[in-house]
Formats: sequence, structure tokens, C-alpha cells
Amino acid sequence: MKLLFDQNLSYKLIDRLSDIFPGSSHVKTHNLSNELDIIVWDFAAKKDCTIVTQDSDFYNLALIHGTPPKVIWIRSGNSSTKHIEELIRSNVVAIRHFQTTQKLCLELF
Repeated sequence: MKLLFDQNLSYKLIDRLSDIFPGSSHVKTHNLSNELDIIVWDFAAKKDCTIVTQDSDFYNLALIHGTPPKVIWIRSGNSSTKHIEELIRSNVVAIRHFQTTQKLCLELF
């Protein structure tokens, strides 16, 4: 499973989580930081990535377009990169299970 981190999350998460989510990337890596959300959405769908964001916009796109891609919505407010890393690590089983379900979005608090 590859994650695509949205611009509102640190690109440092790529390296910090590479042991459990190898092949993940950041929108910055693909020159998508300033693109419309729908462009990021289409990119993630084509590359078989799950979008990780703190923004409700991708959840709204999931409601309209369905999957792929799926969305992991970090809902912990303004948090440090370390906290987000820990949140993802502590939910790795739920995240992997999420990929096998019909759910559009997994919310992490």
C-alpha cells in the first residue's frame, strides 16, 4: 500500500513511515503541491495511492467520485509531524484492513 501525503502534511513522513508504507510519496514529490484537489485525486487513482490528508476536501471528493483512491483523513487538528507519525503507526492494522473494505474514508483522531 502506497500513501500519498497531501500538502498540509510534512514530506518528512515519507522517510519516517517507509518501513511500514514503502513506496509512499508526497504531493511535493510529484509537483502537485499547488494543483487543484481533483488533479491530486486523479493522480492518486492512477498510481494506486491512498491519499492522507488533514483536509475535508478529499473526503468530499470520495463522496462524489467513489474509489479509487481511498482517503485517510487525519482529524487530530494542528499536530506535529511526530504526532501524525505515531497516529499512523498506532493505526497500521486498521489502515491495512481499510484497504480491503468498501469504505471510502478512514478517519484517524
